[in-house]
Amino acid sequence: MCVDSASVAILGCGSMGGAIARGLMESGTIAPSSLLAFDPDPTCLGSLVELGARAATSAEELAEQACDAFVIAVKPQILAGVVSGLSERLANKLVVSIAAGVNLKTLEQLLPESRVVRVMPNLPIQVRSGATAIAPGTAATKHDEDLVRTLFCALGSAQVMREDQLDAEGAVVSCGPAYVALFVDAFTRAGVRAGLPANVCREMVESTVAGVAQTLLETGEHPRTYMERVTSPGGTTAAALYEMEPLMMEAAYAAADAALARTAELAGGS
Repeated sequence: MCVDSASVAILGCGSMGGAIARGLMESGTIAPSSLLAFDPDPTCLGSLVELGARAATSAEELAEQACDAFVIAVKPQILAGVVSGLSERLANKLVVSIAAGVNLKTLEQLLPESRVVRVMPNLPIQVRSGATAIAPGTAATKHDEDLVRTLFCALGSAQVMREDQLDAEGAVVSCGPAYVALFVDAFTRAGVRAGLPANVCREMVESTVAGVAQTLLETGEHPRTYMERVTSPGGTTAAALYEMEPLMMEAAYAAADAALARTAELAGGS
């Protein structure tokens, strides 16, 4: 789907909102002049304006514009307060929310006349290598779904799914960058404990993680097949995996369960 002539408004230009805006412009998906942004913190808008984006003077001004998509990129705890006064201005418009734990039912109650789509991106969209789950609301059209998917495909992988699947994706994939960062930190610490300089070890661990990820993405090889190629019978990797795998699997399941439980708590309080 071509979006060369599409216009996008972004309300909230912190880590995620700013990354979305920059990615859309830098990838050429949206012309800078077709991107409108607002954040109450002027410093968040500076780098976007330097890239050619237009800055609104208020959330109300932004919501009044005739843009093809309005991305709401504010914290879930303040979303209701932010959009409560924008409902009429956003009537009959496509509104895309990235707020974790704020479900479609709540969004559609807050914006009853809007076409709502809920998305769950993760932080690697900053380097256009992220992953985004997309769940259309009841009023969203196929054109809306296609537009949102095209926009977020410019920032990495983007997949349309049911909302219950989106919550699972959030627990595994949207939280995933922190899991990977923890992995890098843990093995850097292990290397330091074994006698390696911290900066050298961290650089090598990071390069290894990037290389494995790139290889799996480019080849489509299953991770376990890749593991088998690296693991010699009776070797050092086999000994390490024997200790690591059961602990990591238990931790992965527990982490996903905890994130899902917190998602449910946020949804209950929204």
